[in-house]
Amino acid sequence: MSENQQRKYFGTDGVRGRVGETPITAEFMLKLGWAAGRVLAREGRGKVLIGKDTRISGYMFESALQAGLSSAGVDIRLLGPMPTPAIAYLTRTLHAQAGIVISASHNPYHDNGIKFFSAQGEKLPDEVELAIEAELDKPMHTVDSSLLGKAERVSDAAGRYIEFCKSTIPSSMDLRGLKLVVDCAHGATYHTAPYVFEELGADVIKLGVQPNGLNINEGCGSTHPQVLQAAVLEHQADLGIALDGDGDRVIMVDHKGDVVDGDELLFIIARSRHEMGALNGAVVGTQMSNLGLEHALRTLRVELKRAAVGDRYVMDMLRQGGWTIGGESSGHIICLDRTTTGDGVVSALQVLAAIMKSGRSLHELKSDMSKYPQCLVNVRTERKFDFAASSEVRDALREVESQLADKGRVLLRASGTEPLIRVMIEGSDARQVESLAHHLAGAVRQAYEKQRAAQ
Repeated sequence: MSENQQRKYFGTDGVRGRVGETPITAEFMLKLGWAAGRVLAREGRGKVLIGKDTRISGYMFESALQAGLSSAGVDIRLLGPMPTPAIAYLTRTLHAQAGIVISASHNPYHDNGIKFFSAQGEKLPDEVELAIEAELDKPMHTVDSSLLGKAERVSDAAGRYIEFCKSTIPSSMDLRGLKLVVDCAHGATYHTAPYVFEELGADVIKLGVQPNGLNINEGCGSTHPQVLQAAVLEHQADLGIALDGDGDRVIMVDHKGDVVDGDELLFIIARSRHEMGALNGAVVGTQMSNLGLEHALRTLRVELKRAAVGDRYVMDMLRQGGWTIGGESSGHIICLDRTTTGDGVVSALQVLAAIMKSGRSLHELKSDMSKYPQCLVNVRTERKFDFAASSEVRDALREVESQLADKGRVLLRASGTEPLIRVMIEGSDARQVESLAHHLAGAVRQAYEKQRAAQ
């Protein structure tokens, strides 16, 4: 039985779903807090940190988790709204047994989720997650009143994280003379990210810093960079920085208003490390990483290794290879030589460090990587569809690969989070790429309809 088959609640990135629908309910969170507390209490009294993003449901789940942990005899430290990477950092530096993040990242406000960090600020080991799941199946009971966990609020959490972010670039570097627009997506970085850049000397124009519990990621942040693009041009800024709701992703905009995505940011950071002699081996991307990234790194004699889509798989490959730099096109970039998880603010600072060191603009630095035209088409399915078993899909795939020859690539995969088959084609000719993507997607759709009609 595979690891995922054994799991009832934990996915590849914790527990996530729509608020009010199992398991994203107050009742489940109470039991989850208790179950986690039971497992962690085996390690000794210790303490567990709880942080959240700015979704309105965070209040409810914070209280439920706190009650559950307390009933299991575990002490709690409440961080309030804090970026996911900040919770990982504080779990390490406050010597907690674990950190709990209440967030659904870049999703809308009506979703939420729970993610755990270990005492090392990394994903919980699989055996601990499985032990928590085992406790969830047991009846809940409360320890003696003399053993109940106590809760305290960490009043200086934001300040600690701001100082940590600043420490990830040379202390001699300052950003005086730079005008930046920073979009915090009305999310967890609203009271930290702008101050990191301001304290380093930059002139900062703030966007997305008025969370109301309902507007997180709404038409702003890394998933909707159009507002940032317009603001950079309006204010004649040097560049813009867009974070997502929990602060682990970053997308940037150059002074011309052009988006600089995760692949391009990854290249800029990797090349800067390479020039300093500090790039340890390969760079890790995913199956979705642009072919242009692979070719640009090749000119530096640096290899791009491709993991499965998802930051968890990027992290796994980095750990296995002993490498330090990796990321996704979405802007989830991991710099293991600076921190233990993906961090949008830290990643942005590494790009700014490359700009200051080279004396070149963001636009100039990204121009050294030529992206290949890429077309992604999603085919929605109502149920699981084994496209690889379809002769029609295999024939269409062979035809597309034949036409692309060695000037492009095809990725055909099922989404891990939605009932979709994703068709991605990349090549040197934009019109051909789009045509072939829709052709292959049509073959997938036709095969799916044929299978459904036969059932």
